[in-house]
Amino acid sequence: MKLQHTLALTLPMLSGWAVGADLAVKFEIPQLNVAEYHRPYVAMWLERADQSVAANLSVLYDVKKKDNAGTKWVKDLRTWWRKAGRDVELPLDGVSGATRSAGEQSISFGPARTGIDKLPAGDYKLVIEAARESGGRELVRVPFSLPLKGKQTFSARGKEELGAVSLQITP
Repeated sequence: MKLQHTLALTLPMLSGWAVGADLAVKFEIPQLNVAEYHRPYVAMWLERADQSVAANLSVLYDVKKKDNAGTKWVKDLRTWWRKAGRDVELPLDGVSGATRSAGEQSISFGPARTGIDKLPAGDYKLVIEAARESGGRELVRVPFSLPLKGKQTFSARGKEELGAVSLQITP
């Protein structure tokens, strides 16, 4: 009886984001009218206010190349590579994936994957970096703050290698 009473008093005091939150990221890869089009490599991560990496979310590259040769060009994701990439062994379990074709893409992440449920209150950014062979490189940052008050959506827009980017966080 006493355990039930203690639990009942504790649960309402926990904020929604501390219990867990799901992240849904939508991003657009524009179809570029160029002679030689290659699908971009894309890295996604959460960044703290001091620009350190809070969590690697996704690294999309040519994972099917023989002898893991697709990792050779991951270094073209320069910002991600300098901040986190050179310190990890690819493929990252649950993080590495295949490149995506042009169009709108969606990826969802649970709290266990993002670690967002363990992040302290403060300012953060979702960062998406895209780089294409024989093409350009672009970085888009989507700022958000914790703790959240209910479901929230944040957005930003790229100019060349990325189009619209939106982040939806559901506590």
